[in-house]
Amino acid sequence: MIRSRLTDWTTVAPLVAVLVLVMTWGRELPGSLIFVVAALLAAAVLAAVHHAEVVAHKVGEPYGSLVLAVAVTVIEVGLIVTLMISGGEKTQALARDTVFAAVMITCNGILGLSLLLGALRRQVAVFNPEGTGGALATVATLATLSMVVPTFTTSRPGPEFSPAQLAFAAVASLALYLLFVMVQTGRHRDYFLPVTQEGSILAEDKTGDGHAEPPSTRTALASLALLVVALVAVVGDAKTISPAIETAVSAANLPQAFVGVVIALLVLLPETLAAARAARRDRVQISLNLALGSAMASIGLTIPAIAIASIWLEGPLMLGLGGTQMTLLALTAVTAVLTVVPGRATVLQGGVHLVLLAAFVFLAASP
Repeated sequence: MIRSRLTDWTTVAPLVAVLVLVMTWGRELPGSLIFVVAALLAAAVLAAVHHAEVVAHKVGEPYGSLVLAVAVTVIEVGLIVTLMISGGEKTQALARDTVFAAVMITCNGILGLSLLLGALRRQVAVFNPEGTGGALATVATLATLSMVVPTFTTSRPGPEFSPAQLAFAAVASLALYLLFVMVQTGRHRDYFLPVTQEGSILAEDKTGDGHAEPPSTRTALASLALLVVALVAVVGDAKTISPAIETAVSAANLPQAFVGVVIALLVLLPETLAAARAARRDRVQISLNLALGSAMASIGLTIPAIAIASIWLEGPLMLGLGGTQMTLLALTAVTAVLTVVPGRATVLQGGVHLVLLAAFVFLAASP
């Protein structure tokens, strides 16, 4: 049993990916090695999804969705801060570009894909509007306070906060995120559990998936450790190949901000795959928990971290969105409200959100 566990690909892939990460960190990679790192990154993504599902099955919902969302976001924050410290002037808007990309990918890409898959399976994707609506309201508030308001403040010449305003935004973001976590895992936990086509809570999802016995505590702890290793490998390998991505972006005459979009897409792959698998199992609520929880964590944890890092970061910290980005954010918020309120969605709503994601990616490449 132990030997089988040690030779399982979901165990080997993250360990090998981290080993290659250590060996290649800070080095310029030849073309052939870049493809190797990219292949290991993909394997680490798939392994992360597997281990996240093992942990989720052990702890039940909505804690399982929270595990993957927070784990990915914490490492994403570390990546942003590291790049900003070493990147100089060209990374002044990196936090904004990455967080905004994460919001658009989660609220349109993951959410739209989940609704599309759920609707294709049952004709209508069903979820809990109370919990999903509360999560959406929190995401909209966090995004507006952190990335829209800086564009209109008058204390600084550019789209940036003053130190006092940044401190307020950081405290407010963290407070809102922690409040949401308390609501999600406390007295309103049922709002975030999967529901049947009739709207009643699936009883088996209160303690686990219901299709198999929950794993042992030892197995769950091992998967939790391997999940962290896999996520470190995903983000680290993404950073390792980011110079190649930047070169390709420059060669294609794309704006520098598009690098943040590509990296955000790579980092959010584990959550995307986990959400898609949950939707195919008719657990659309779990998928929406992942999508909106990830967007919320991306803002609620990144802004406080950036506020602290700004103490030693040189140059201005650009957080305010431009006109095109604010338009896409507003359209996403309005569309998401209309999607969430009924508690039921068809392939149309899923398709609309996916088109919004396509518009974001296209306009990021061709502003």
